[in-house]
Amino acid sequence: MTGIGRRAGPVALVTGGGGGIGSAVARRLARSGVRVTVAGLDAVRGGAVADEIGGLFVRLDVTRPEENHAAVAETISAYGRLDVAVLNAGGPGSCGRHDFTAERYRATMAVDLDGAVYGLQACLPAFRAQASGSVVVVSSIAGLSPSPDVFYSAAKHALIGLVRSSALVPAADGIRVNALCPGLVDTPILALVEPPHVALATTER
Repeated sequence: MTGIGRRAGPVALVTGGGGGIGSAVARRLARSGVRVTVAGLDAVRGGAVADEIGGLFVRLDVTRPEENHAAVAETISAYGRLDVAVLNAGGPGSCGRHDFTAERYRATMAVDLDGAVYGLQACLPAFRAQASGSVVVVSSIAGLSPSPDVFYSAAKHALIGLVRSSALVPAADGIRVNALCPGLVDTPILALVEPPHVALATTER
């Protein structure tokens, strides 16, 4: 979007920004005067959100470290800086006690855990260069208490450990790292979750 960087205001990058929690975050930030990069795999949905809020869309597969670095670089190229990274991309593992497979495990961890690790690695150099910045990692209530969706819960628990440890060192550089742990949210991802998982999440919330 030509001339997108000429407006004043802080800048945020939102991964998984094309739908669900990510799109709601992107819209809320934009209403608050934040310039937003909407990053995700779906160019149609993500591009529509970016157009709606006057932001930038960047295609991003969070499981690829180089694409996370590219998303940060494109954001800085467009806006001149980066102030906030909302690492929201994720999905359900859809794995109960009796359907463990290596493929499901790796697929869940690649998006829900590795994606946040790579996003954190990508944005921290920019934050250190300007001596300020905020990272918000979207975990889940499933990261605070047990869930039958074993791999998903394991990834979300790991995210909280990632945030707690990652917050120790950057604080001296003016960088904050926090986790958000939402309960059950009515988004399209619920269609991918088996009924027992939904029932438990509803109870826990």
